[in-house]
Amino acid sequence: MDLGFIKWIGHASFLLKLDGKNVYIDPFNIRNTRVPADFILITHPHHDHLSEEDLKLIIRDDTKVYVPKDSVDKIPGGEVIGVEPDNHYSSGNFEFDTVPAYNSVPNRVHYHPKESKWVGYVLNINGTKVYHAGDTDFINEMAKIVTDLALIPMGGTYVMNVDEAVQAAHAIKAQKVAPMHYRMLLGKDGSKEAEKKFLEHVKNGIILEETEEPKYSF
Repeated sequence: MDLGFIKWIGHASFLLKLDGKNVYIDPFNIRNTRVPADFILITHPHHDHLSEEDLKLIIRDDTKVYVPKDSVDKIPGGEVIGVEPDNHYSSGNFEFDTVPAYNSVPNRVHYHPKESKWVGYVLNINGTKVYHAGDTDFINEMAKIVTDLALIPMGGTYVMNVDEAVQAAHAIKAQKVAPMHYRMLLGKDGSKEAEKKFLEHVKNGIILEETEEPKYSF
């Protein structure tokens, strides 16, 4: 059974190879990772998650692009499908669920409002699940998520800080939890400090490497 690999391109951007298909999530600053996309999942329309410049490098006419309904017209090609939270989507063997992603902390609610209906994704790959949280705070809906690998933001300012990411990691029922969306915000030293604290408090926590080659296989 070909479960493939997951590669952290950087920030909240990932490439998964699943049964021979290339699946991108929030492609941004993809550098040399320009293999054509079979599927693209966009969590919300902010430029570091929906980058038209990066999308143009990987979209083909038959690429299926899933994006929140308020941003369908921002996708520069492919077959575009509008999504909203709490739904199931599938195309052949590729299937996933959408989950809410929003800010709930008072000084952040305007960055990712709940009413925008932006999303995170729970991919189901031959029984293996990967949760990409999108841009979000620690929200009640996370307690319902069961997954093999959870990818959660912890950069602060726009999303959870490290302490909140630790709380989220404890609430999500995951075999492994990896932080994302923090190195651009925290810098080299701040990122190392955040990673150390995260690993000290999350027993099933892992740190992925930003790389041109796959480092975490599942």
